[in-house]
Amino acid sequence: MAVLQTQQLTKIYGSGESRVIALNHVSLSVERGEFVAVVGTSGSGKSTLLHMLGGLDRPTEGTVFVDGRDIFSLRDEALTIFRRRKIGFVFQSYNLVPTLNVYENIVFPVQLDGNRVDQGYVGEVIRLLGLDGMQKRLPNQLSGGQQQRVAIARALAAKPAIILADEPTGNLDSRTSQDVLSLLKVTGQKFSQTIVMITHNDAIAQMADRVVRIEDGRILYGGEADA
Repeated sequence: MAVLQTQQLTKIYGSGESRVIALNHVSLSVERGEFVAVVGTSGSGKSTLLHMLGGLDRPTEGTVFVDGRDIFSLRDEALTIFRRRKIGFVFQSYNLVPTLNVYENIVFPVQLDGNRVDQGYVGEVIRLLGLDGMQKRLPNQLSGGQQQRVAIARALAAKPAIILADEPTGNLDSRTSQDVLSLLKVTGQKFSQTIVMITHNDAIAQMADRVVRIEDGRILYGGEADA
């Protein structure tokens, strides 16, 4: 069953001679529990696609369905709430709150939504990601790899329908990148989590269940789950 679908997703910036087609009628389907890597060169449209999938930007045409919901049928405030509950983000720059410790950063999205933290589940995520004993540390007391593991734990904490990872290893060395990606894949399998990862690194992409290649705003291959 597809948990994420796009239909003829198009994004155009500017007009006239400055008109740029960042996405050109992109249709993509991701099954529940699948780990998909989207690869492409700089300017291919992969980051624009991720922003559309996460409801961070609205398309010129087309739409995105997350967990059966047309996210762009929602007004901005409702979309913000839906995004917080249904979509987990892992960014290249970690985006941790510097004044909150590891545990507080992980549960922050859940508490922001006014929900009770599932202590058993969060504890298992922390253990699986090798963060046990680090819960009271601040982000500046962690290595880059450790901070990215906290970001992954935070994305998992609210039990979202999908996790979107934007170049999650971009600031890490090759060995740490492999470790972090292995943990992302293991946690995804452990919690039946759907993951879409944007990367320019073909070697990293091969760790995914399926690779989707995008160039010039169009999907070249891998857009369908059975492709």
